[in-house]
Amino acid sequence: MNLYATLALSLALSMDAFAVSVCKGATLFNPSLREAIRTGFIFGIIEAITPIIGWGLGLLASQYVIKWNHWIAFGLLFILGIQMIYQSYHRAKNNNKPPLIHYHNSFTLITTAIATSLDAMAIGVSLAFLQINIIHTAMTIGLMTMIMATLGILLGRYIGPLLGKTAEMIGGVTLIMIGFSIIYQHI
Repeated sequence: MNLYATLALSLALSMDAFAVSVCKGATLFNPSLREAIRTGFIFGIIEAITPIIGWGLGLLASQYVIKWNHWIAFGLLFILGIQMIYQSYHRAKNNNKPPLIHYHNSFTLITTAIATSLDAMAIGVSLAFLQINIIHTAMTIGLMTMIMATLGILLGRYIGPLLGKTAEMIGGVTLIMIGFSIIYQHI
């Protein structure tokens, strides 16, 4: 794979992380650059590791990984989306304002990053059949995802105040839609 193909692949794989990060940034109260970089780092590291895992699995048992990865990603994104919608609905019903949180806990970010990076694992499976430098490719994917997730949090910072109370609801719906799009691509 040449440099342009690797960059295009990296950009395509980072789009889910970008969309989720915009939603995450919109639900935060004035997220700092530090929080944006932290989120980008978590998403980037996980997105860099998953194609390597997929590559290794591709060498061992590709048919099993490809068969189930989209369902796992859908399940994780669906659960996270429902949780966000429920919290938003519960707050609206009780006329509560969303809490002013300045950062997301690491577990939530890691779970979300895993859910959005399972497509990178599937790509890693297919890369096992090509003669490429998996470390170079994985690092490029991770770096692109880190940049896009960081930008997503910062963009969400400005979108959040415009959306107000509905930011969390929209974020949950977006996660579910990303999950359904993953299923749709594999049907």
